[in-house]
Amino acid sequence: MKKFVSLVMGVTLLCAMVGAVFAEEVVIKVRTKAGPPHEDWRGNNFIDIVPALNEQLKAEGDARQVKLELIQDNKDWGPYKQEFEFSSKSGEAPDVILSGHEHFADWIESGFVIPLDDYIAQYPETYDDVIPALWDCTMYKGQRWGVPQDAEARPLYWSKLLLKKLGWSAEQIDALPESIEKGEFTLQDLLETAKEAVDKGIVQEGYGYWHRPRNGPDFWYLYYNYGGQTMDDASGKLVYDTAAGLKHLQFYEDATQNYKVLITDMFGREWPEWHTEVSAADKVLFWMGGTWNWGDWKVNYIADKGGEEYLFENIGFGLIPAAEKGGKPVTLTHPLVYGVSSSSKHPDLAFRLITLVTTKEANTKHAVNSAHLGILKSQADYEPYKADRLLGEALYMLNYTTFLPNNPGWGTYSEAWFQALQAVETGDLTAEDAVGFVVEQLQNELGDAVIIQ
Repeated sequence: MKKFVSLVMGVTLLCAMVGAVFAEEVVIKVRTKAGPPHEDWRGNNFIDIVPALNEQLKAEGDARQVKLELIQDNKDWGPYKQEFEFSSKSGEAPDVILSGHEHFADWIESGFVIPLDDYIAQYPETYDDVIPALWDCTMYKGQRWGVPQDAEARPLYWSKLLLKKLGWSAEQIDALPESIEKGEFTLQDLLETAKEAVDKGIVQEGYGYWHRPRNGPDFWYLYYNYGGQTMDDASGKLVYDTAAGLKHLQFYEDATQNYKVLITDMFGREWPEWHTEVSAADKVLFWMGGTWNWGDWKVNYIADKGGEEYLFENIGFGLIPAAEKGGKPVTLTHPLVYGVSSSSKHPDLAFRLITLVTTKEANTKHAVNSAHLGILKSQADYEPYKADRLLGEALYMLNYTTFLPNNPGWGTYSEAWFQALQAVETGDLTAEDAVGFVVEQLQNELGDAVIIQ
């Protein structure tokens, strides 16, 4: 009997040693962009789920064991995108890449990422839970190329402190979100209210209304607001509507040159300076930003003033006002998505990692800490998500949302327009001349890939 037990123990030990010898360590590299510390769960969620994946692989008899290599920083989008492109060309790209959905069309055409429909179909319990509208931003040529990581709304913010100084009652301030939603308070009202604040010395010249200090998606909800479209669904070509484009650029000309409520050197500001000025709520009357800014402000800018309590007491938010009385307000959602590189030697494992972080528990950690909206239907009834006041109050904005187009020419298109905007705000071009500049640039750079209306 003792010999039999010894034999069994010996065989067991031998099997364990053989298993250890033949276990294959697989390095999966994940690349994410996040503003610390509030957005760190974009990457850190992967750290938490690697042990669970390795246990699943063992149980399945799969000899592979995943070792995670996470690269996460807050590099600007331009260099971040170029980094992935350069590494893809050399065959050394990360297995998982997180980026804005509009970047993927370029990468798809270049062969840098793979379609994910077949993988998505293997995990219906997970992916049937994704809010259906969010899949639209991952689509290109009839296939899904990414998995939504987060969503957001881009509201108009205002200082309650400064509106009170301007003579608004508490009731008027509290009613402003509804007034915007009904189309009663418009973009023109915004400019006129901001000018009143400047004229009365409530804010200094140029501090009545601010936008972001860098190029980005935020500017395009105003173009949509004025009736513009960016892509023709039938042909898949980009579109520039000159009538809407003129109204769009005229708004910024009015803000800087005519009403003088927006500083003319906004694009010379750095992000930390911008956040410091707006989050204090005592210098700028109106500004346009994102829900995720709220998470940044409460942790990195006004924690010493009371954090989120200070924000709710002194800052209000609502949709981007309609262009005309009775019109429909808007916002824009710019989901970040996880994709799988075509350089990956183990795309199935890369995708399983994405799947394991696409849960209400993992995504809510990110949503609550960073003030991003959830991506799963189940989060609406998940108590930690429901308990967050900002997420609950901003959720209705998704009913008014728009998206950037998925088109490989979008970067060129956006940059041509941004050059025109800069010239308008400095007074070097009128809005009308700037539209002509945009048309010329788009025709030169994109040719018949863009439709000019």
